[in-house]
Amino acid sequence: MDELTDLPDSWAVWSRGDDGRLVLAYRPDVFDAAEFPAPCLPTLYLTHGRRTRRPGRNPTDATGASDWFVTLYLEPDVTLEDHDRYPTRAEALERTVELARAFDDGEIDYRGLYQVPRERYFDRLDELTGRGDAKTE
Repeated sequence: MDELTDLPDSWAVWSRGDDGRLVLAYRPDVFDAAEFPAPCLPTLYLTHGRRTRRPGRNPTDATGASDWFVTLYLEPDVTLEDHDRYPTRAEALERTVELARAFDDGEIDYRGLYQVPRERYFDRLDELTGRGDAKTE
């Protein structure tokens, strides 16, 4: 049985690691580097051990070497600050799917994560996630 049966259709599996790592991309058909810079592709990372701030390497630290982490990136330097940490992959995977669904349903305030707004990008995310007039919140 596929572990991602409840994943919204708007999220695509970008990569899977042999060690259980998982990277999901939000609407890669829309955020394709032709319309938006490649770093604007919203991504969800499920990793074993703490990640660095930038996507790429996956070093672990002494406090999180055996834990699983879930991180939502809007860009390499723009993340949802509540980095979720779980003792098992199953728990982390459940949270990954919950976060994907919340993002897809417009429940994540991505505008509040930016210091320098990207209005065109926000407008497109608002349209895709059904936030409509949420840009004034």
